[in-house]
Amino acid sequence: MQFPKFLLGDNTDYPTAIFIIHAEYPRFILNLENDEVEWLEDFTAEDEKELSSEAESLIEAATTFYDREISRYED
Repeated sequence: MQFPKFLLGDNTDYPTAIFIIHAEYPRFILNLENDEVEWLEDFTAEDEKELSSEAESLIEAATTFYDREISRYED
């Protein structure tokens, strides 16, 4: 099964949180309520160096996805 790059998620145990799941490498979950990121990959020290430069653009893309999805609900 193929998944979209980003997915929206919520959970009744966290009623005020909205989660964005990045389903491609490097996989992560972004909690928009508090901007916490949970990485779903194990990284080496070398990977972490590369990831730090890429993380900002990935998180920006995730929030852009969220804004686009919300605007479609409003239309």
